[in-house]
Amino acid sequence: MAISQLTGLLFMAFHERLSILRKQKGLTQQALADKATIHVAQIRRYEANDSQPTLDVIRKLAIALTVSADSLVFEEDERGPDDDLRLQFEAVSHMDQNEKNVIKTIIESMIIKHDAQRWMSKFKSDQI
Repeated sequence: MAISQLTGLLFMAFHERLSILRKQKGLTQQALADKATIHVAQIRRYEANDSQPTLDVIRKLAIALTVSADSLVFEEDERGPDDDLRLQFEAVSHMDQNEKNVIKTIIESMIIKHDAQRWMSKFKSDQI
């Protein structure tokens, strides 16, 4: 798939992405339904935006279309670290497991601290 085609998919809703990916793979709605073991009427509902798939169905559709589930569901920057953290996380991915565990513990601690501060702030504002 060309980069321009991928870029266009990034700013679409699920039902639009599903329809375009299906057509790019040269599949009819029935062929996709067969490949994903989903009833064709359900494929029609998804593409018409009349229904939203379960996680299991997203998995089946991603496998049938040979794409990631993320590419079906999320926009480009909706998941993953911000650009300013992307390089750091890439560097961490090359570390040994013990170093990764230390970094995970630090990150989890910071998240807990942040959440606690946010909840305390909310609690204080509710008391006023």
